[in-house]
Amino acid sequence: MSNPRNGDTKPPCLPRNGLVKIPTQPNGLGSASITKGTPAVKNRLCQPSSVPAILSPALAHRSDLPIPSLASPLSLATLAGVSSPPNASLVGLNTSEGSEQPSPERLPGSPSERQLAVDEKILNRLFWYFSACEKCVLAQVCKAWRRVLYQPKFWVGLTPVLHTKELYNVLPGGEKEFVSLQGFAVRGFDGFCLVGVSDLDICEFIDNYPLSKKGVKSMSLKRSTITDAGLEVMLEQMQGVVRLELSGCNDFTEAGLWSSLNARITALSVSDCINVADDAIAAISQLLPNLTELNLQAYHVTDTALAYFTAKQGYTTHTLRLNSCWEITNHGVVNMVHSLPNLSVLSLSGCSKVTDDGVELVAENLRKLRSLDLSWCPRITDMALEYIACDLHKLEELVLDRCVRITDTGLSYLSTMSSLRSLYLRWCCQVQDFGLKHLLSMGSLRLLSLAGCPLLTTTGLSGLVQLQELEELELTNCPGATPELFKYFSQHLPCCMVIE
Repeated sequence: MSNPRNGDTKPPCLPRNGLVKIPTQPNGLGSASITKGTPAVKNRLCQPSSVPAILSPALAHRSDLPIPSLASPLSLATLAGVSSPPNASLVGLNTSEGSEQPSPERLPGSPSERQLAVDEKILNRLFWYFSACEKCVLAQVCKAWRRVLYQPKFWVGLTPVLHTKELYNVLPGGEKEFVSLQGFAVRGFDGFCLVGVSDLDICEFIDNYPLSKKGVKSMSLKRSTITDAGLEVMLEQMQGVVRLELSGCNDFTEAGLWSSLNARITALSVSDCINVADDAIAAISQLLPNLTELNLQAYHVTDTALAYFTAKQGYTTHTLRLNSCWEITNHGVVNMVHSLPNLSVLSLSGCSKVTDDGVELVAENLRKLRSLDLSWCPRITDMALEYIACDLHKLEELVLDRCVRITDTGLSYLSTMSSLRSLYLRWCCQVQDFGLKHLLSMGSLRLLSLAGCPLLTTTGLSGLVQLQELEELELTNCPGATPELFKYFSQHLPCCMVIE
């Protein structure tokens, strides 16, 4: 969730995997977490969050506010006169019921401090400066803070992650009781990620979450034992779901997709599901006429599947990610470019049988592409980069990680691309200093990754200071990246985040 910030204060970011861990709670929701909806940049390192020294222009001159103490959520809790307990519950609205929370009248300090600490107008502006995890802590300070923080606007773009063991409380008699999800409903969460759940768990979730029937737009099931019957019931009952993710779910079959998919779904992601093959793509193409995004990781999908897409998908589908689809060849690429001519995002990552000829087909037929991922395609050579540079004039992101045949010659072709903003060359083992010189003329570059390139020297890398508009530079596992070089970058590229 984006936060408005002042000056040079950097926004907080979530850990590398996108998850925010929540401390242990007495009600069984101990390891629940909240995940960001969609990462903006791949593998971006996390920066520590910080609170601005000045809360807002309106508060800049308030002498009764102890601004220097606002360095963490705990110090803010101190402002209100209470500290969050070590094992405070952070997720559900009702998880703290029964615990005594101070009222504004009982808070220590002068009347002006107490009034300021619970002023909703001030709090509504202040709380934008905190990360999701910090907001969970701050919501435990007092009822006034919780009332402000539980407004849906503070949780837009975040997805709660619930494991199956967190969905139940064990009663004294040994029976299990489904936890209250009212706190999630108050905050207006319209997407959930359920991990390790069964058909019964999903039915219980539908019965107990107040917004499940119409208000949930996105559902993600990971490492779950959902069957064809469970999938059908879920999509039949949850009429609002338009985004569906199935990852590591090995108990449903292609028949389940045929019986459960419906036209309202616009985005579908299927990965590591062993029963998914060509017939699944046939179901997707025929049952989802409004599909805009398809992410597929399936080892048994062949070229035939890519011919199933109809003219309706060709008009609506703008994102296609085929990851580690090992059986797809250039023939499949032919079927794809003719069926889906309006793609703006395409990934063929791990499609190891695709060659330069396949890339030529992509470049000639998908002129609207803005993002292209060819990582882990070992047959790609410099010739493919020439095709890309000649025809894909709108391309903004190009991922070439582990394309081991790319050389400095290929980089010379890319140097002519004035629209390219992000270039990933991780572990391209033939790229040398001479190739970097070609990139120095690319004033549009904002992100450059050279992680694991073994032939780049300190001298060659130091020339990157000419890219003054660069915002992120990744040099992880790069032998030429020395401490002296990082110091040099900090002096000459002050606005660039250099990842060591």
